Amino acid sequence: MDDLVISRSLTVRDSELKERFSRSGGPGGQGVNTADSRVELSYDVANASEIGPTIRARLLDRLEGRLVDGVLTIAASEHRTQLANRRAARQRLADVLREAAAPPPRKRRPTKPTRGSQERRLTEKKRRGRTKQGRAGRWD
Repeated sequence: MDDLVISRSLTVRDSELKERFSRSGGPGGQGVNTADSRVELSYDVANASEIGPTIRARLLDRLEGRLVDGVLTIAASEHRTQLANRRAARQRLADVLREAAAPPPRKRRPTKPTRGSQERRLTEKKRRGRTKQGRAGRWD
């Protein structure tokens, strides 16, 4: 297939991807028992040549729970054909890598609550307190 474009700065070469095929489970009759349509797509994040040190560190940190010895593996078996499962696995790998390689969001600049929002909050607290006070059983 072709190289996998993750973002403008990140492309995974086809030669760095390893595919394994096996029999898929689930319904499908005789075809399931004979055709190797399940795809396991593996990508060695720790030793990839195309990734810079900052993105590599970000990927290794964010994908820590999914990596086995620095290798990310995606399995696809939802389609009946091997080709469709190959496409699905590649798309899923691209989505996972794109999300993990994204830069962290900017820090939120803290702001003070407006006077109006403070007054609304206090008014609501007083109203709620009066409601609860009305529930208190004062039996003489």
